[in-house]
Amino acid sequence: MIEENPHDSESLKKVSGLYKDWFLDYASYVILDRAIPSVYDGFKPVQRRIMHSMRELEDGRYNKVANIVGNTMKYHPHGDASITDAMVQIGQKELLIDTQGNWGNIYTGDSAAAARYIEARLTPFALEVVFNPKTTEWAKSYDGRNNEPIDLPVKFPLLLAQGVEGIGVGLSTKILPHNFNELINASISYLKGKKFELYPDFITAGFLDVSEYNDGQRGGKVRARARITQTDKHTLVISELPYSKTTSDLIDSILKANEKGKIKIKKIEDNTSDSVEILIHLHNDVSPDKTIDALYAFTDCQVTISPNACVIVGDKPMFLNVSEILRMNTDHTVSLLKKELEIELHELQENWHFSSLERIFIENRIYHDIEEVKTWEEVLKTIDKGLKPHTKHLLRAVTEEDILRLTEIRIKRISRFDLNKFKENIAALEGKIEQVKHNLDHLITYAVSYYQNIQKKYGKDRQRRTELRIFDTIDATKVAVANEKFYANFEEGFIGTSLKKDQYLFDCSDIDDIITFRKDGSMKVVKVEPKTFIGKDLLHVAIWKKNDKRTVYNTIYREGKEGPYYMKRFSVTAVTRNTDYHLASDKKGSEFLYFSANPNGEAEKVTILLKPNPRIRKNKMDVDFSELGIKGRDTKGNLVTKYAVKKVDLKEEGVSTLAPRKIWFDDTVRRLNADGRGSLLGNFKGDDRILTVNTNGEAKLVSFDLGNRFDDDYLILEKWKPRQPITCIYYDADKEMYFIKRFLLENTPNVQTFMPSEHPKSFIENVIAANNATAEIVFAKDKGKEREPETVNIDEFIAVKGIKAIGNQFTKFKVKAINITIPETEEEEEPEPEEEPETNGNIDDEGGMIGDLFES
Repeated sequence: MIEENPHDSESLKKVSGLYKDWFLDYASYVILDRAIPSVYDGFKPVQRRIMHSMRELEDGRYNKVANIVGNTMKYHPHGDASITDAMVQIGQKELLIDTQGNWGNIYTGDSAAAARYIEARLTPFALEVVFNPKTTEWAKSYDGRNNEPIDLPVKFPLLLAQGVEGIGVGLSTKILPHNFNELINASISYLKGKKFELYPDFITAGFLDVSEYNDGQRGGKVRARARITQTDKHTLVISELPYSKTTSDLIDSILKANEKGKIKIKKIEDNTSDSVEILIHLHNDVSPDKTIDALYAFTDCQVTISPNACVIVGDKPMFLNVSEILRMNTDHTVSLLKKELEIELHELQENWHFSSLERIFIENRIYHDIEEVKTWEEVLKTIDKGLKPHTKHLLRAVTEEDILRLTEIRIKRISRFDLNKFKENIAALEGKIEQVKHNLDHLITYAVSYYQNIQKKYGKDRQRRTELRIFDTIDATKVAVANEKFYANFEEGFIGTSLKKDQYLFDCSDIDDIITFRKDGSMKVVKVEPKTFIGKDLLHVAIWKKNDKRTVYNTIYREGKEGPYYMKRFSVTAVTRNTDYHLASDKKGSEFLYFSANPNGEAEKVTILLKPNPRIRKNKMDVDFSELGIKGRDTKGNLVTKYAVKKVDLKEEGVSTLAPRKIWFDDTVRRLNADGRGSLLGNFKGDDRILTVNTNGEAKLVSFDLGNRFDDDYLILEKWKPRQPITCIYYDADKEMYFIKRFLLENTPNVQTFMPSEHPKSFIENVIAANNATAEIVFAKDKGKEREPETVNIDEFIAVKGIKAIGNQFTKFKVKAINITIPETEEEEEPEPEEEPETNGNIDDEGGMIGDLFES
């Protein structure tokens, strides 16, 4: 039997108890005193101490940051490095600290100069909004030598304006910054009982999708994007950054994506200084539009940010949303304003009280009564006795302190006492008292006025920088660069990127999916790998896109070894990877006799040759796939024949049986789509084009590929009608008059310029792509004379000429405005081809559709 050590249990118990207490103490300290901000003033403790220290040193001039940091160490229990870093972060937010010197660069991530080289002072906004010693609650500093504020009396939603990040023990906080003016407007709306919405706004600008912001609480997210524009066919420029990223971050991520083959760029230049400018140079064979999408998909040009609004309320951490924080800040501001008014009212009343006492004391010459009094006590009693008959109208009783103040009045002041000036002073005090009482009675109105005044003084240059947009979902497989060569061994059934001795098929991306079909009627989708075994007798290998309804597969297959023959058309929109699908039949011996993959739903004609059979009058027949509807991949299809087939030959190439594609333009995301979002551009097929015309007088015809981007602001963005003339009304600054021209565009992908004047002050007034338009010319006053407006039928005014023509003079008089009227026309939509009626996939031998024609 093992003897137990009587000290073991006691020792373990003590250690666990100490661990629990110490850990809780440490966690509480980190959460409350270091990492998490207070909801009321928006500061972490170190930030609050910096602001308090700067207020102590404030004299209107700049102070060395090293001096401010040294003064702050009276209150802060940690070293100077943490204070300096915190102060630089506040300064870079451009709200509370007026900086001088090199404070770092938020765009490049360059750090600030040493604290001894840079200077700072409080901004006028900070002085007005953040401090008021009369309403501040104080506590002893960590060493007990000084007093420091528990919370600064901030009368503004500063926490939401600056944003904050912090990591405590077991929790963290991430509150995104919001726009100055929008916060004030939201506070005013709340005070007025109206609804409000708040969304983040960043100094680095960029784009922001807030569709899943969830009011800034846990579980929500936002997506931030850099602003990327195309300067020419081979150059992209990044001019604004996504929040939390620097130019160094972006360039590193772009170079890594290029090394991995996700994107293809020639070189990259960083010209960032006071503003962001990253130039991305592309190869001649690279699409700028596709590269922009790839940058968003594979680099830090797009980031997802998850807010987490954890704040200290009282002495406890709480998880709130942005609206709750704003309401709490606004309520706190109202309470501070009320407290300030109450203090001001008390001070005014005290001033009025003592001024009235002073008048009684001097007017009634009570100071003469104390000339013969010998003791101090008798002096006080004499004054008190002299005042009593005259103090009934006072706001409160006379105290000994009041009498002591009366004895301190100098003879010079008594001798110069002016009753009229005194009455004016009393009247002014009474007016102020009434105004303060009125403000207290109408506190909400006063608070609204306070916010409006703050906005008027400090909100002028604080417009929203980050543009809110709903982002389109970028399919990474569609924008990834085809950085791999893909091969196949059709006989042995191997596919992959490493089979360089076998048949080359196509270039693909390493994140693509590959669809394969075998002669036995099976299909499988796999990822791109160096080498994958699919199975012998491969028929078809291609890149597969999810939800692809345009690619249609036409097949004729035999059911089992000696079964009937069926035909079907189907598309593959969704699959499970690495799963065998039996598209012919799961009966043994089933196989494809004919297979074709058609990227735009083409339907060919084939000739079927039957094996000799005495029961058949004709052993040859033609089959047209266009007569067959497109069904699901699991459908059995239509019976072709129950007799043995010798072979199937292609007779005639097919054309698409799919309806013209309806294309919409979503102005929110500036992209095309086929999902009904935005404005309908029309039905597109084949070589149809989209016409874009910009303010520089450039027209361009682009395809209706859904991957195209339209980030510029266009005068025209619509389906191109080749025979529709374009009308341009422009002002020629050289000739100081308006011209009009009509022309047709050529079917070319190149930019077509139609603005004849190169003068920098020339401009395009209007561009019209419609018939029967009219223009109302409103004339400006000329030498005091007014001319009646003139209406012009554009089609009759000028004939169609070449695109390089100058055109005709539109009017010789000075123009005030040109109003265009375009008649409404209904576009004739092309009829959609009717689909085959749904057929029963289980047609027996006697009920065959095509086979019946050939039975004897």
